[in-house]
Amino acid sequence: MAGGSDADFREFAATHSRRLFRTACLLTSGDWHGAEDLLQETLGKLYPKWRRIGRMEWPFAYAHTTLVRTYLEQQRRKSSTERATDNVPERAARPTGDPELRLTLLDGLAELAPGDRAVLVLRYWEDRSVEQVAEMLHLSAGAVRVRSHRALDRLRAVLGDQLPDLALDRR
Repeated sequence: MAGGSDADFREFAATHSRRLFRTACLLTSGDWHGAEDLLQETLGKLYPKWRRIGRMEWPFAYAHTTLVRTYLEQQRRKSSTERATDNVPERAARPTGDPELRLTLLDGLAELAPGDRAVLVLRYWEDRSVEQVAEMLHLSAGAVRVRSHRALDRLRAVLGDQLPDLALDRR
């Protein structure tokens, strides 16, 4: 992507929105509406700076980092009056993957703190290196290692005995 015109931005958004939306869904624990809002806010932040961003070697990396940081900002400023609910919205059926396992993992991720969720999504779903995650989240590599280890322990505690049963059903 070389250039910073409006047409280049539209092309970038059309090409990369699906990947960014997938990450947004993981960060928001499967909340499609929240993921759409997160993606829209991210693209809104990119557009005014697109002349500079569009000329970067890896504009997707910049956009991805902006998405994660926007998510973390939203979590920090979230009103203390907002409460989680047990009502799960209807979700579109997906022909690929294991929906039961996916829902179990999304529910487990929803129980984690936003920073822990971001570390796990970036490290294990996005398959990013410790150094990449550290740079994106403004943490040291050691902090990412410790946080991912502790977050995995918390996720295992939240999932309890559910995950082994789901894994055995797949064989």
